[in-house]
Amino acid sequence: MKRRLELLSIALFALNAGVVGGGVTSSRADEAGIEVDLGDIRGAVLSLFAPAGAVATETNPNYNGAAAPAPAAPPSPGAADWPSYNKTLTSERFSDLSQINTKNVAKLKVLCTYDTWRLTAFETGLIMVEGALIGTTEFDIFSIDPSTCAENWRTHEEYPAYILPTNRGAAYLDGRLFRGTDDGRVLAYDFKTGKRLWETTIADVKKGEDVPAAPIAWEGLVFIGNAGGDFKGAKGHMYALDAKTGKIVWQFFLVPKTEGDAVRGPEGASPPINSTWKNGPGVPISGGGHWTSTTLDPATGLLYVPVGNPAPDYANGVRQGDNLFTGSVVVLDAKTGAYKNHFQLVPRDWHDWDVSNPPALIKTRGGKRLMAVSPKDGHLYGFDLADNKLLYRTPVTRVENVEEPFAVDKEVHFCPGAVGGGEWNSPGYDPLTNFIFTGDVDWCTTVKLQTREEIAAVPVGQLWTGEKSLNPAHVFGKFTRADDVWAGWLYATDADTGVWKWRLKSNYPIQGAVTPTAGGLVFFGDVGGNFYALDAATGQKLWGQKIGGAIGGGVITYTVNGTQKVAVATGYVSPAFPAEIRRAKIAILGVEGN
Repeated sequence: MKRRLELLSIALFALNAGVVGGGVTSSRADEAGIEVDLGDIRGAVLSLFAPAGAVATETNPNYNGAAAPAPAAPPSPGAADWPSYNKTLTSERFSDLSQINTKNVAKLKVLCTYDTWRLTAFETGLIMVEGALIGTTEFDIFSIDPSTCAENWRTHEEYPAYILPTNRGAAYLDGRLFRGTDDGRVLAYDFKTGKRLWETTIADVKKGEDVPAAPIAWEGLVFIGNAGGDFKGAKGHMYALDAKTGKIVWQFFLVPKTEGDAVRGPEGASPPINSTWKNGPGVPISGGGHWTSTTLDPATGLLYVPVGNPAPDYANGVRQGDNLFTGSVVVLDAKTGAYKNHFQLVPRDWHDWDVSNPPALIKTRGGKRLMAVSPKDGHLYGFDLADNKLLYRTPVTRVENVEEPFAVDKEVHFCPGAVGGGEWNSPGYDPLTNFIFTGDVDWCTTVKLQTREEIAAVPVGQLWTGEKSLNPAHVFGKFTRADDVWAGWLYATDADTGVWKWRLKSNYPIQGAVTPTAGGLVFFGDVGGNFYALDAATGQKLWGQKIGGAIGGGVITYTVNGTQKVAVATGYVSPAFPAEIRRAKIAILGVEGN
């Protein structure tokens, strides 16, 4: 009954946003009447009213960086593939392919598409390895030909739909693929056949925990954590699993362990952080979900883990203190899970501003070893890893009214909202221009708080935001569109100084991945389904076209038989975003004549 009520809440939420059917996508849901054909009809109707994609670029007159790009670096041995969520374990997202470049990108076109036949929050971070393109939905993992879109194999998993079903991708290592599930497991598959090899449970679905994150893999280990930090009693944990067997090698609590918490494997050493949570009666320590991916530095063996919000999301009055390690990047020893360091970006968060994507570890043109991270609070942070000091904090989307506390007797409006700022896709770094590229959502939220008594009365395992509303669509606040406008920003920021050189504004939010290349390009898409190629040095649009549904997942580039391709995940459907309802598809693009 509880799950049915949750799904009803999502359906009402979707109706309020204009996207009925946007979040319930298992085969059981299809049998209940939410069909992809109906979704196509709705998508076609909505497209009649959806404005065409539009972008505008401006240059910063106060920027005094390098005048011209550095010479192109020689191709790396792995240039043909995109083997991990952010291409490299260090998450730069830069491709040293240049066959598609500023001179010929005008000839770019869609060569083929792969149709998943699902309506889903399609956020998969695609990978391309050993001649196959790998993607996921919340229930499926599939392998397709990276040139023709022909399906090699597809494996379906059946389990109850999560309240917001999604999956952010798979990892590859030594002939195996790894992914998380919405019912709290990690699964391994044979790369060639899709046969399941093992499964390991790492989350408690009764508490609202799930595993949507894209894992990464290194030296025989698979690194992944659990999400669900917006539910009462749910906690984030980070794990390392043995890639061959699925055995838990270590577990790390991202918020304090308390009596009754499940310990599934050896615990990584952690400093005492219970004192940073001063919770009242009926308010158990909750939050700190890990819902995206991670970054690893092979040179040091350090794992960089982005950690989500504390709960209840908006009511920090019932959880006084800094609430560690929420709103942080936590640095762990990848082999043992032992704590090494942390960077808390959003202390005592009350805006649902997760540290929402893996940081990029880069070497700047000025010679700095930098950690660049851009979470949901709408800023780009640059930390010098020589001394772990903050070098800059640069706004990269609209930031308004962020100091006003929330209250039970009035509504408070703030930007970026709960679905604003940088979401699950990381910044990209271009060593040729020394720019960090960030794609962000410009959209606000309005919140009114529950009373302390109402907050304490919420049962364990239920959504727990602290938002006061009779409308079940507003469990995360009212997602407002001032003057009927929402938008997205793409910033090009100097990695050494934190000063932006150019910025582009889109009339749709930018949630999908941002990918710079040695061809002098940066690729990105928006929630309107528009895909763009820009001149990385100037931000000028060189190519743009609507290629499908909303783009919220991977944008990667690779070569097949010596020819460069670009693959894009389209068809992101979510009750949180009133975008067109389109089936989830992979679009593969290339340049005519190559």
